[in-house]
Amino acid sequence: MLNIKSVKTLTFHQRPFVVFSCFFLLFSLFSFSQVTTEVDTTKIRIGEQISYKIKVDTDSTALVVFPEGQTFSPLEVVEAFETDTTKKESRFHLLREYKLTQFDSGSYYIPKQKVVIGEKSFFTDSLRIDVNTVEIDTTKQKLYDIKPIIQVEKSSSKWWLYFLLILAIVAAIAFLLYWFIWRKKPLTEEEEIALLPPYDRAKLALKKLDESQYLIRSELKEYYSELTFIIRKYLDEKVYDRAMESTTDELIERLNLIRAGNQLAIESDTIKNIESILKRADLVKFAKSAPDTVLAEMDKATVDKEIDAVKVVLPEPSEEEKLLDAQYKEEQERKKKTRKIILTAAISVFLLIATFVGFGIKYGFGYVKDTIIGHESKTLLEGDWVNSAYGFPPVYISTPKVLKRQETELPEEVKKQLSKTEFKYGTLLDLFSISINSLNFKAIPPSIATSEDNKDANRIDLIKYSESSIGLLEQAGFSDILVNREQFITPNAAEGLKTSGSFNVNIPESDKKITAEYAMFQFTVGSIVQEIIITWGRDDKYADEMVQRIIDSIELKPDEEEVQREDKEGETEK
Repeated sequence: MLNIKSVKTLTFHQRPFVVFSCFFLLFSLFSFSQVTTEVDTTKIRIGEQISYKIKVDTDSTALVVFPEGQTFSPLEVVEAFETDTTKKESRFHLLREYKLTQFDSGSYYIPKQKVVIGEKSFFTDSLRIDVNTVEIDTTKQKLYDIKPIIQVEKSSSKWWLYFLLILAIVAAIAFLLYWFIWRKKPLTEEEEIALLPPYDRAKLALKKLDESQYLIRSELKEYYSELTFIIRKYLDEKVYDRAMESTTDELIERLNLIRAGNQLAIESDTIKNIESILKRADLVKFAKSAPDTVLAEMDKATVDKEIDAVKVVLPEPSEEEKLLDAQYKEEQERKKKTRKIILTAAISVFLLIATFVGFGIKYGFGYVKDTIIGHESKTLLEGDWVNSAYGFPPVYISTPKVLKRQETELPEEVKKQLSKTEFKYGTLLDLFSISINSLNFKAIPPSIATSEDNKDANRIDLIKYSESSIGLLEQAGFSDILVNREQFITPNAAEGLKTSGSFNVNIPESDKKITAEYAMFQFTVGSIVQEIIITWGRDDKYADEMVQRIIDSIELKPDEEEVQREDKEGETEK
């Protein structure tokens, strides 16, 4: 402790330092931080979770760093929640919660945890946690050898990959249909020539004939055949529509008649020149005549000139002829488009049928049909399932849809005897329904209690309770109820009673009856009954698979008081 006399001997410059030191010393006595821990239980069963909370009470604004990672080993951190901060007057209250678990039985210690506040470190106390096993009564639950590993079909979770694959296939088919059917293809040389007017087409043919090697190779027959074809084709299209199939005499006679009838003002010299060339060509083709190549070239030049002469005397097409020609072209385009549509539809139908048959052979035609048309049970089975807990003590279960809380109106005399909590999806008249009921009896009625000569006469008899549930179904109008009862044990070793069978029910506003399946699961904890009721249509393979999946997921967490009571009874017996 600082001597007061010594203060007086300090120099003038030293006194402020000592005063401030005393001030901070006194401030530190009143400024402090407190770290505490809290757990909701120190005894759990294998796989259960405990809530471990670290609380920090401080008046400092310094940074607080809580433990991170697996610093709680040998216990495992399931989840670490965000820090909750509140302020009361001048102090800060920080809370962080951790969920811890352990999957092996035994006694474990949560090690000291380091909490840093500013530049100071604080350590929590270590804590012992007892992890107990789940005892199974082997007299009631038969034990079996471990089954060997079997190959199972992997469930598909990469739906997006199949979607992209189908999209790619559809895109490829659409591209092929466009490319080979709907695409406007570039015209070949023959198609381009066919689209030319008769005059231009004849001129182009003469030019190609001039460029040919017929005369060089002395192929006069081929040369005159091509030359006469050019002049006949032009006359066939513009003058006489049977020029291609007429003989030389018939064609010349027809040209003279056209001239004489003033249908076309064809010069007589033009007709004579055409006649001369055609007859010479006949001699070359049929009499094996061999004119000089110079004469052959002159004949080609004559044909070229006479085509020009015929073109000059041809009349201009009338508006009606132009309209008919436009309509003809439009009709041809329409027919062409119709052929494309029919071909596209035929290919699409063929691919759909082939796809349906292929998938039907692989997965079954019924499954493919239900996938395309839709099936309520199949949609539920393949949808996103929900894992949740309902009621108290909680019933853990996996269902295709969330069960909604139902407001159940009970008579006043019934309310005095029990309280009821109900969660449901669907109704008993639907193709599929599931409900979870929690009934808390204030006094166990004799009708469902164990017999008086039993030492546990204050307990609920599940068989009697099941019979009362069947009676309620009969009162609701269900008939021909078949009943089969057996013991049921959940995966976490909770024992109960399973009642299953079938029943008939009348369809509202109809004389028809349908047969459905049902399964009831009843469990009891003290004066509480937990009941699960599932109904589904008969011969519905999707519903059968869905119900089995629900049954396999049922788990119950016993009431804490019941667990503690059983633990005390076990310790007493030991």
